[in-house]
Amino acid sequence: METGSARGSDLPPGFRFHPTDEELIVHYLCNQATSKPCPASIIPEVDIYKFDPWQLPEKAVFGESEWYFFTPRDRKYPNGVRPNRATVSGYWKATGTDKAIYSAGKHIGVKKALVFYKGRPPKGVKTDWIMHEYRLIGSPRRANKHIGSMRLDDWVLCRIYKKKNMAKSMDLLKEEIMMEENQYPSPEMNNITEDNKMPNLVCEQQQMAFEVPDQYYATSSSTSQYL
Repeated sequence: METGSARGSDLPPGFRFHPTDEELIVHYLCNQATSKPCPASIIPEVDIYKFDPWQLPEKAVFGESEWYFFTPRDRKYPNGVRPNRATVSGYWKATGTDKAIYSAGKHIGVKKALVFYKGRPPKGVKTDWIMHEYRLIGSPRRANKHIGSMRLDDWVLCRIYKKKNMAKSMDLLKEEIMMEENQYPSPEMNNITEDNKMPNLVCEQQQMAFEVPDQYYATSSSTSQYL
């Protein structure tokens, strides 16, 4: 199901949104940062840190299993450069190494992976919610903002999704396959069954071929008395 039907209805039938990291930065984040229109108006402006991740899908314009947002970043401390990643009931924590994004051989942006934790550090509980945050390299830190502003970046682009439980998915897949095999046996299984019947049939035919009439045994026993 696609969310945000108000603007999503303007998209052509069969539209799918699977941009690369480079396309997200070049055609969407750069345009948003410079107040230019994006190729498709399907990424809304939402301060994602005012919500928990499971509340964000309903804020999206488009998406089924992943959702995109333009969001500002605020400072954690007035004179620092660390972003404030706390939400209503948890926080986002960076994981792994930042990935540099290039376009035409030029370093244009950074992709950061984060995981959502319920509660407060350091006792937060890890969840399956994942975020990929894209930010521009060399983007102005808004020096024209008044002194003491908590704003770190006007815009970054975020992709939110929930990691699937692969073990559970595999178990469900196995169950579906077994049900289908029981309902519709494959031709290969039918062939194997027929082949298994063939040796029994051959053995029965051989047994019949070597059966000897009872009269023969009677004659043989009487003759043996004279040998």
